[in-house]
Amino acid sequence: MTALTAVRGMNDILPEATPRWRDLESVVARLLAARGYQEIRLPLVERTALFQHSIGEVTDIVEKEMYTFTDRGGDSLSLRPEGTAGCVRAMIENKLLAQEGAAHRVWYAGPMFRHERPQKGRYRQFHQIGVEAFGMPGPDVDAEQIVLSARLWETLGISAVRLQINSLGTPASRLAYRERLVVYFSRYERDLDEDSQRRLHTNPLRILDSKNPDLAELIAAAPALPDSLDGASRAHFAELCALLEAAGVAYTHNPRLVRGLDYYTHTVFEWITDRLGAQDAVCSGGRYDGLVARLGGRETPAVGFALGMERVVALLEDAQIASPQLVPDCYLVWAGEGLAAPALELAEQLRNSSGLRVIQHCGGGSFKAQLKRADRSGARFALILGEQEWATGSVQVKPLRADQPQSTVPLTTLPAWLAQQDIGSSR
Repeated sequence: MTALTAVRGMNDILPEATPRWRDLESVVARLLAARGYQEIRLPLVERTALFQHSIGEVTDIVEKEMYTFTDRGGDSLSLRPEGTAGCVRAMIENKLLAQEGAAHRVWYAGPMFRHERPQKGRYRQFHQIGVEAFGMPGPDVDAEQIVLSARLWETLGISAVRLQINSLGTPASRLAYRERLVVYFSRYERDLDEDSQRRLHTNPLRILDSKNPDLAELIAAAPALPDSLDGASRAHFAELCALLEAAGVAYTHNPRLVRGLDYYTHTVFEWITDRLGAQDAVCSGGRYDGLVARLGGRETPAVGFALGMERVVALLEDAQIASPQLVPDCYLVWAGEGLAAPALELAEQLRNSSGLRVIQHCGGGSFKAQLKRADRSGARFALILGEQEWATGSVQVKPLRADQPQSTVPLTTLPAWLAQQDIGSSR
């Protein structure tokens, strides 16, 4: 039989790595809760039309990268390639945006799927945390989300990121800019690579995202987006910049930053790094005021961002930031006729009364082998329950991380004794 392995680009996250992931999730959840964002949980599978209408049929994601299939009922379904479209669909379908003036802050986390060439920082199943705000038109909520992301880097201890921002303006100004790009790049169509030639008459703004070094000079000389902005868009962007400066968040205005999805308007931003090779974007987002109406809801301003968890974890590892490890406090070793039930009861009592992490030995083995397993677990103490200890209502407590003598402790005072050892204080 051929060895069964994971699908290429869809990776296991092993127990030694999950504490770092869990810590990242908990830090993000705390920061979001402090700002009034509530969690929403969304399906992994949506109707393909949702992404065609929201992301755009001529984007690389829809044309090349989605995992799409026909189910038994004949419907075309897709694994979600990003989270915003599904979140907007949920807000509309559940009538959370039906009331005029309704404002909501939500967030979600989970896997996304794109059929790309796997490389460092880019996988076919990848994980994102997405943050969305609905019903607030001003740049203040744009600034709130950017400042939130800046505070996340500070909290995590990540410094190797920098912020780029831009404005795409209104759909009308974006359309005007699109037409200027088509005129400009058409003059050099023979010099464009295959991808850029394809994008020229479908999504010309994506040419500005090209990583082809042969096009760098041509792209640098292209018309600048700010020249196409209307007065209201300029004012929105200027106020955003002022708010970021007041909050002490450093940024660079990158007029070539356009983002690849069709639904963006006004603010767009990216946190980028030079520590992950070609995949430099760690966190990206922007305003998408027209998407709710495009998907059948009422006109609703909205803004959001998503951060790539694999890339944040890679930055934590690059910065050599210690990963939290959930080691047990105690490892209960037991040996003797009829002691299986008392050992089980003791372990449960300690967990329930003291909140300790207690591993009860299972699987048999010699006393020496049990102690070796206790040591390998990382626990601070081995609790030894034998026939003599059970008869006298006590346990032997053996320190595993310090050169201290073994102690005999009555079962009735064991929780208090362990509390005196400052056990579990790092949690």
